[in-house]
Amino acid sequence: MPSAARVLASALAGAVAVSAHGYAKGLTVNGVYYAGYDVTSAPYQANPPTVIGWGTSATDLGFVAPDAFSSGDIVCHRDGTNAKGHATVAAGDKLYISWNTWPDSHKGPVIDYLANCGDAGCETVEKTSLKFFKIAEAGLIDGSSTPGVYAADELIDNNLGWMVEIPSDIAPGNYVLRHEIIALHSGGNANGAQNYPQCFNLKITGSGTSNPEGVPATELYTANDAGILFSIYGSVSSYPIPGPALIAGASAIQQASSAATATGTATPAGGDSSSPTSAAGSSSAAAPTSVAASTSAAAAPTSAAATSAAPTSAAQTTAPASSSAAQASASSGDFLTLSTGSAPVASSTATSTASQPAQTTKAPVCKSKRSKKLRRHVH
Repeated sequence: MPSAARVLASALAGAVAVSAHGYAKGLTVNGVYYAGYDVTSAPYQANPPTVIGWGTSATDLGFVAPDAFSSGDIVCHRDGTNAKGHATVAAGDKLYISWNTWPDSHKGPVIDYLANCGDAGCETVEKTSLKFFKIAEAGLIDGSSTPGVYAADELIDNNLGWMVEIPSDIAPGNYVLRHEIIALHSGGNANGAQNYPQCFNLKITGSGTSNPEGVPATELYTANDAGILFSIYGSVSSYPIPGPALIAGASAIQQASSAATATGTATPAGGDSSSPTSAAGSSSAAAPTSVAASTSAAAAPTSAAATSAAPTSAAQTTAPASSSAAQASASSGDFLTLSTGSAPVASSTATSTASQPAQTTKAPVCKSKRSKKLRRHVH
């Protein structure tokens, strides 16, 4: 059932145009939050902070269309550039990926991949050489109503975040985590699906030996795949999730939000960190200023796997404070509903809690049985 925690913030007063979509702003593992690439600020900074998220030129928070599936843009978003740092995680750890916002009109699957970068690391790897294997996927959750409930809806209800587990048997090494939402609100039309790939650099530790075979991102999808050219309207009882099959042993995990008790520092290329470095407030990107915060209504607690390679801070269901972009699509004809969510804010020490009283910024709303919404037609 959709969470009452979906909160819609109005667009900034006087803004001429706003962006509708979101981006993955960071991830939390074992209570430590690592900032991703802040596309709303980093492109305009002379010396942006070193983070674990890949850069992109998509300052409009736009998408990759099916006609670009054979280009390098599908790897880690438009004009994707290598992140300059990485986070150290252990095989079996659960990672909570935080989005700044996501419109609930943009329904579709959530898919996660890994690709091994080799010994040289992911900071310098040629993106088109990466071969991705699928570690998690979720598509249609409930098709009893139209247009149905999809994984992207579950992400919104999960405090604008998604939990993914690193395979416990994966071989140690340097990997790119490719996390993606595919929006299908226009998927019934040719070239209408919208892909939003987001990438993070990871150094995975452990004693696993599994090295799954992957495929280049440019071969993950075609424009005519059943799960790409797909209408979410009408009677839908199933949805064929696009891309290659899940690797052996992959399994779905219960979605839950996870609060951070510390902010981690990205390890730069050539650095060697066997465990996440707690550095509360290490950069403005790691603890962005909150515009509006919301909490998940009933997220079940999920504890990340404790290993010597990472702190054993248990994941919490308390929703952290956030950086939210009250933004809607500049795409012509989109009729959008925005949801703003939370991102962890670092505490003064690695052991103090990061939870803060949840606040909501309310705009004049239209009543809905699913949530409190602001509907804005973007011209």
